[in-house]
Amino acid sequence: MREKNILQILRDSRYTVVLSGAGLMAESGYPLLRDGQESYEIEEEYGYSFEEIFSSGFYSARKELFFRFYKEIILKAVETPPGKGFHALKTLQDYGLIDSVITRRIAGLEERAGCRNVLNIRGTVFNNTCPSCGRKYPVEYIKAAKSVPLCEECLVAIRPHVCLYGEMIDNGVITRAAEEVERADVLLVLGTSLTSSLCGQLLQYFNGNDMILVTDTEHYSDQRADIVIYGRSDEFLTGMVSEYEKENKD
Repeated sequence: MREKNILQILRDSRYTVVLSGAGLMAESGYPLLRDGQESYEIEEEYGYSFEEIFSSGFYSARKELFFRFYKEIILKAVETPPGKGFHALKTLQDYGLIDSVITRRIAGLEERAGCRNVLNIRGTVFNNTCPSCGRKYPVEYIKAAKSVPLCEECLVAIRPHVCLYGEMIDNGVITRAAEEVERADVLLVLGTSLTSSLCGQLLQYFNGNDMILVTDTEHYSDQRADIVIYGRSDEFLTGMVSEYEKENKD
């Protein structure tokens, strides 16, 4: 790992891709439903683990309980707005320092903060379709349903357009993500380890000059990065914005 001016790296980069992890989401006040204390509360309330209930098998076999959980837990959590880290990410993109963002999170925080060229590998809760006729429904329609949300045309249960546990991620989406990483000469990894599912799928395609990792927890895999910053991702991003604006003001 080497010491370099990160802002200068971003300035000099032809194409910078961000891998946005769960840490940045947690910094916005989102609960860690699968790994945090909330996972125990979910199992106590619903009788199943997060991964069991948020699965394709559960959606197919037990729709009423699936949608009760989905509305009470998933969609309730999504009401939390994007935090300062996501807004700083958008500002850095406006300044031309970031070109695209890739994430596995399904809350659409990057787009809600105004980011562009965002690839949501597992989809988002804001896209919902009827699996029979393909009609699209907003998330508000799902929230308003008294029980299982049904298509107005064919009365089939609407399908949240997210990748549930037990399902394979669409190959076309993975290909697009791989092409973005392959195109990058700078890869900025935020709020995750280099062994996470997000990085595990994509780091093999990175052939650029600088991999910058921002994480609040040390991990043996950190040595794979060219630069490591230990701390909060949102503070790192707001710091980059302040530094950029100070330099341009001077």
